[in-house]
Amino acid sequence: MKLQLERIYTKPADLNGYRILVDRLWPRGISKATAHLDAWEKAIAPSPALRKWFNHDPSKFSEFAKNYQQELNQNPATAIFINEVAQRLATQNVILLYGAKDQKHNQAVVLFQYLQNLSIIQTSLSKD
Repeated sequence: MKLQLERIYTKPADLNGYRILVDRLWPRGISKATAHLDAWEKAIAPSPALRKWFNHDPSKFSEFAKNYQQELNQNPATAIFINEVAQRLATQNVILLYGAKDQKHNQAVVLFQYLQNLSIIQTSLSKD
């Protein structure tokens, strides 16, 4: 099974996977019905202070990624999230969803890479 990364505004080609929103804030203009979510993991998102500091500025992305990874390492919810993702991947694809317009400089990319670096799961990026 695969871990995928997808923008929530992209119409799902199919619903073949466990869909997790990994943003702290609900994405604008998306209803819960059209999101087709299985879970919303707000606790795994960057802290409000870090998110506001970053403000989706690509020039701050490297420092943001480092700080977010530190938050993940210190966040008690991270171990629970990793376990959940690993268990789901045993039987189905897992799709991490995010709302940011910038598909290269956002917290979901950092989270995806963080999970990929654990080397316990096979990963692949979904094409939008």
